[in-house]
Amino acid sequence: MSMDRSTVNVAPPEVILSARNIEKRFGAVQALKEVNFDIYRGQVTTLFGENGAGKSTLMKILSGVIAQTAGEIVLEGESVSFSSPSDAEALGITIIHQELSLAPNLNVRDNIFMGRELTKGRGSVDYKEEAHQAELLMAELDEPIHPLTLVEDLRVGQQQIVEIARALSKNSRILIMDEPTSALSATEVETLFKVVQDLKNKGVSIVYISHHLEEALQITDHAVVLRDGVMTAYAPRSDIDLQWIVRHMVGESFDLGSPPTGYELGSTALSIQNLYLSDDKVAGRYVVEDLSLDVRAGEIVCIYGLMGAGRTELLECVAGRTRQTKGDILLNSTDVSHYNIAQRIERGLVLVPEDRQRDGLVPTLSVGKNLSLASIHAFTRKGLTSSSLEAEMINSAINQVHIKTDGGEAAIGSLSGGNQQKVVIGKMLATHPDVIMLDEPSRGIDVGAKAEVFKLLSQGAQRGLAVVFTTSEVSECLSIPHRVLVMSKGRISAEFKPGVTKDEIMAASGESVAA
Repeated sequence: MSMDRSTVNVAPPEVILSARNIEKRFGAVQALKEVNFDIYRGQVTTLFGENGAGKSTLMKILSGVIAQTAGEIVLEGESVSFSSPSDAEALGITIIHQELSLAPNLNVRDNIFMGRELTKGRGSVDYKEEAHQAELLMAELDEPIHPLTLVEDLRVGQQQIVEIARALSKNSRILIMDEPTSALSATEVETLFKVVQDLKNKGVSIVYISHHLEEALQITDHAVVLRDGVMTAYAPRSDIDLQWIVRHMVGESFDLGSPPTGYELGSTALSIQNLYLSDDKVAGRYVVEDLSLDVRAGEIVCIYGLMGAGRTELLECVAGRTRQTKGDILLNSTDVSHYNIAQRIERGLVLVPEDRQRDGLVPTLSVGKNLSLASIHAFTRKGLTSSSLEAEMINSAINQVHIKTDGGEAAIGSLSGGNQQKVVIGKMLATHPDVIMLDEPSRGIDVGAKAEVFKLLSQGAQRGLAVVFTTSEVSECLSIPHRVLVMSKGRISAEFKPGVTKDEIMAASGESVAA
């Protein structure tokens, strides 16, 4: 595969770390092939590539999580090797992993200083100083979370901020960020980018991995593209655009599709009528307020909104995870407002949650067991499960949603983020629903996997499935939906048909239009 290298007529910035001819094999599988990779002092190097391209493997090598099979890491002119992440951290290299690694039962302070406790006389932990430093870190990140707040009480975006605070507390000179904005609101992303700029000014080098391509371009100084374990392209920011990235990532023209046509929409499958949902943290406030929505069989509806707009709360309420304060939820004209989650699934109403790791998958179960979990009643009689029927269902689901796996017995953790997401979707489709709701279905997956997910939804709609999905990416609103609804402060503030522009959607949400 040829290398595309763009150049500019200026002296290159100082290289702080070089990965030279890095290779990594897992048995017969070669994950990385002679990768050469430079990190520059005080600059952001962004690593682009589809799931499975080798990005995470390379970052794990650079941060001491795993060792390379061949090749050399050179840090400020010296050859180094790591036997553990602690070795890398001792040399100033820290990684923030995509999947959060916080302890939910501990508070913010204890999570930040876990394993690196500050001590005072006789070796006792200096909790007061830890709380003070935690408070300063959160203030730096413009997130005034009290240090004693339990992590499990924080929303996903706030947890990500805590993860970033923990990394910053280690005084890193090289900070690797793997999908740091996947769960952040637009305001939180803006704050993070200010922090990144401050770190650059202090000479900290950033390695940034993101599937949000347009977003990543805002802070990139250098772009590197990995494809199938090979570095296929690199260039300074001045020489690249979105098309350059996509071309080198997927090797072909790419789009997320368009609204499916050629059939008549059916009757109303889901009807939400005058729905109110109280805020459990602020008395007298509603997170969803007087919201009504009808979705027809075969229709795809996209709900766009900023963090805090009420999108997730709406879908979780309709799915039965929370109980509405007022209003009705009708599925095929049957009121399911008082049904529990299992009863709604049985009736044909399912939800693919935003946080697939916490709410969508059981990490200790295999791919197959995760797929069959929601429909186990279909092949269970008198307390006995038919292994053959279950295996048939699993194989069918793997084929239907095109999951790249060694088979149903494979560990769920062996799959890429995109394939894990397809397992969650496949699990819900296996219940043969009439309505499927998806909360941020493309979170943390690459452009290729995103296109596959949207194709699945489009095909489902053509078979009569009613589809509702939320997104915080405006570009997704311009793809497969028949309608785009904008939520703001718990209400639907606007409704658009295909042909709407990004500017119109962002203006309706209250978001300033990006330059």
